[in-house]
Amino acid sequence: MQLGIRLHDTKKLPLEERIADVHRLGFQCGHLALAKVIDEYPTTDEALTPGFAMYLKNLFARNQVDIAVLGCYLNLANPNRQQLEKTVHRYMAHIRFASLLGCGVVGTETGAPNETYTYVPECHGEEALQTFITNLRPVVRYAEQMGVILAIEPVWKHIVCNPARARRVLDEIASPNLQIILDPVNLLDISNYKEQTAIVEEAVELLGPDVAMVHLKDYVVEDGKLKSVGCGFGQMDYTAVLKFMKERKPFIHATLEDTTPENNLQAKDFILKLYEQA
Repeated sequence: MQLGIRLHDTKKLPLEERIADVHRLGFQCGHLALAKVIDEYPTTDEALTPGFAMYLKNLFARNQVDIAVLGCYLNLANPNRQQLEKTVHRYMAHIRFASLLGCGVVGTETGAPNETYTYVPECHGEEALQTFITNLRPVVRYAEQMGVILAIEPVWKHIVCNPARARRVLDEIASPNLQIILDPVNLLDISNYKEQTAIVEEAVELLGPDVAMVHLKDYVVEDGKLKSVGCGFGQMDYTAVLKFMKERKPFIHATLEDTTPENNLQAKDFILKLYEQA
């Protein structure tokens, strides 16, 4: 496992200092959401030039930090055609940028059938799934042309809400450039978290060969809802996912999520100790 962190969860510093600090903390890779990490420069589609990509590539290389994920978490099921066109354009700009940046994957979640990207029961319906697949196809096709991996992240509250639906998307698109970001906590909800072991095992069984990278976080139950927290601060059972990573994908990128600058080293030490024991 090459362990990293979501960069916008690290100490807020000028970009070059921030990446140096990530290296100093002992992380090997990062999840880069451009607009959430970079304040000094524009990150609009037109700003994602080859020169900007090569500047970032060299910056991360100097600090021995891989860019595991270039995040582009937008709604590909937006029913507003004008907004959807802008979203597709943004994905393509990120994919083109990633082809020069040399990052692991362009990562995305899977949307909701509304303009506000909020959970509604229709998220889990067949119509929403087919809309997502239809809108995903040209983006994957562009990723193929650019030689980039696009990785979707199943999330219970989104359209691709469980391992079986994720498997359907992979099979219907049928592209080696479409893979999976596995975030076990995102598969859980207040309605199913007590079956977490079976859910993660199903994800490994159905999606394992196509998992490109892993997100690691924890959860607690508060006010009848699941709340995400850093690793080691909740009640997540990591046994199945760490065993999967160690035995089948030993050099996989894995990034911590929902840590804070105050606890990211504690979360890092916690998960590394569990991984050694897996």
